[in-house]
Amino acid sequence: MELFRTSARNVPLSRASVISIGNFDGLHLGHQALLYMLREHAFALSARTTVITFEPHPQEYFRNTKASTRITNFREKTRLFQDAGIDRLICLRFDSRLAKTSATEFVYDCLVRRLGVRDLVVGEDFRFGKDRKGSVELLRQLGLCHNFEVTGMPAVQISGNRVSSSQIRQHLKSGELEEANKLLGRKFSFSGKVAYGDQRGRTWGFPTANLYPSHANFPLTGVFVVAVKGVSADYIFGIANLGRRPTVGGNRFLIEVHLFDFDQDIYGKRITIEFCHWVRSEQRFDSFDQLREQIQRDIDYTRDWVSGHLAK
Repeated sequence: MELFRTSARNVPLSRASVISIGNFDGLHLGHQALLYMLREHAFALSARTTVITFEPHPQEYFRNTKASTRITNFREKTRLFQDAGIDRLICLRFDSRLAKTSATEFVYDCLVRRLGVRDLVVGEDFRFGKDRKGSVELLRQLGLCHNFEVTGMPAVQISGNRVSSSQIRQHLKSGELEEANKLLGRKFSFSGKVAYGDQRGRTWGFPTANLYPSHANFPLTGVFVVAVKGVSADYIFGIANLGRRPTVGGNRFLIEVHLFDFDQDIYGKRITIEFCHWVRSEQRFDSFDQLREQIQRDIDYTRDWVSGHLAK
């Protein structure tokens, strides 16, 4: 997959593009269905698939710290696009210039003039351009003028409920991991580099791999059964605590992962953590002894859970 990180005015020139546009946060089942349709349309036209996304998300640009929590960071989202068979990913820098660009300008300057759009596949509620005035209906009108087709895809529903990034965020915030995973079509995951911590877990006999998410508002908190890849050929199971560690007076959000039957130096390695099962909420204990005892109970529970599920 080709990746371009650029501004709208410097998008690489192309011809006969089949395009989809959006944030694609989480790349959930709804997004996956849209990308499947995108590939089908591209195949019919013997064209390449192109996805346009934005960094930062427009909501992050306008609302800053009040923006919705991200489900996937950019690196993870890029990997998911590649796994989905997308030919080209164009990440546009969302800045003041792009924010002031009208929907009509964006379509002509970026999609028509630079990318030679022939087919556009978006969600039926897609909005874009200055003041979000662009819509599927406007795209269809512009398509008639500039000779491209537009498909507005209805939202995917599961058990009568719309699959959406906001619904997944709510499930994650509530600790409803299995429900979130159903809408994602895979286990919720996070990728990052292992960093140095305070070594407290190691002195207690529970060494941890520590990761600091770049976004302050991580969508998940608590204690979870996890499967980790990136440190060996196979997944390694373990237990993770996500939060600010109130018992030890922590204030920065941290992911601490204790890997079972593993004790190698992995500082600086990039690992992917898949969240399998919720164990409990993060809590404050009155003493380190209480915390240490609870960690041991959590580990025992997690080992039993893993053994039970591997046997199935």
